[in-house]
Amino acid sequence: MKALLLENVHPLAEHILKEAGFEVETHAGALDEDELIEALQGVQLLGIRSKTEVTERVLDSAPDLYAIGAFCIGTTQIAKKHAAGRGVVVFNAPFSNTRSVVELAIAEIIVMARRLTEKDKALHEGVWNKDATGAHEIRGRALGIVGYGNIGSQLSVVAEMLGLKVYFYDSDDKLALGNATRCGSLDELLEVAEVVTLHVDDRKGNAGFFGAEQFAKMRPRSLFLNLSRGFVVDYDALREALLSGHIAGAAVDVFPKEPKKRGDAFTSPLQGIPNVVLTPHVGGSTEEAQEDIGRFVAGKLRDYIQRGTTTLNVNLPGLSLPPRFGGKRILHLHLNVPGVLGKVNSLLAKHEVNIEGQALNTAGEIGYGVTDVAELPRAAVAELLAMPETIRLAIIDG
Repeated sequence: MKALLLENVHPLAEHILKEAGFEVETHAGALDEDELIEALQGVQLLGIRSKTEVTERVLDSAPDLYAIGAFCIGTTQIAKKHAAGRGVVVFNAPFSNTRSVVELAIAEIIVMARRLTEKDKALHEGVWNKDATGAHEIRGRALGIVGYGNIGSQLSVVAEMLGLKVYFYDSDDKLALGNATRCGSLDELLEVAEVVTLHVDDRKGNAGFFGAEQFAKMRPRSLFLNLSRGFVVDYDALREALLSGHIAGAAVDVFPKEPKKRGDAFTSPLQGIPNVVLTPHVGGSTEEAQEDIGRFVAGKLRDYIQRGTTTLNVNLPGLSLPPRFGGKRILHLHLNVPGVLGKVNSLLAKHEVNIEGQALNTAGEIGYGVTDVAELPRAAVAELLAMPETIRLAIIDG
């Protein structure tokens, strides 16, 4: 079987898949739609990061593709529902780089509070500017976290240890950690926070939700960070708030349009403004995080092909399965309609196939059934494939 890894996925991923018996091809950058379609011919596993778009057209043109690994948190670059309809499972790395993002957020809060970028620039230009004006400690300041998921909640704990007073807002009902205070609305958070940091997910409803109105509601001379998604913030409005002095500093790691590869040109309305820290989407880009992401996602891809395990995937029902020693394992992705499992079992019984183990889970329109048997006649396989409910069928030899 073949795997294609793009966008400088960590070498550990290649090592894990090669040890599992895959032929692995790697590319340093992203591929456009036509390039990706050509590269996916005969490929069973695809590994990408955030720049490669896996469109419906790509999926329709890749009949051999079984699974996609997003070696990052976000998965909006993948047509996940269409992938599910074609029986292609999608995995990501929801936890592996949370600490790296948290540490960058803390570092940037301190850098902005002390106005270190301006001090650094002055010294590089030969100007000695030892002055405490505008420089502050972060201890005792009010930090407002918008989005209290894996990253936001961990940031809450670390920030509190540094003496920050933590407030958070999330559209879902989340348990406050430590002494953090939950706010009932975004407006309530903006009234109290001296530092506002965004850690929201990539759902379409978050597009453009933080703009001129929200910046106007922030406390005067407060700080702003976005290390989540570039499309959630109106950066022209942020520029105006910075130039007016209402916002004292900003740190931005994500942008609506980002270059495809290292070295490409980049422009932003935030360039050239004092006390603004711009980083090229490196929140999770530490060697430790990338190694862990490579291990985690490659392991998920391997376990799906070798066992049928789909735990922590983002578009199909999840099942955790033990290894299969001997016999056959039937992986049956199907439409979630009544009676499918009964039809499968009746079909196997007709062919005198004894079922040794079975598991089923459903999610929305898709069902995923796994059946362990000792032997499986070709005629039974053909009938399983011919079932009108079948989306995809795969057989694993134990």
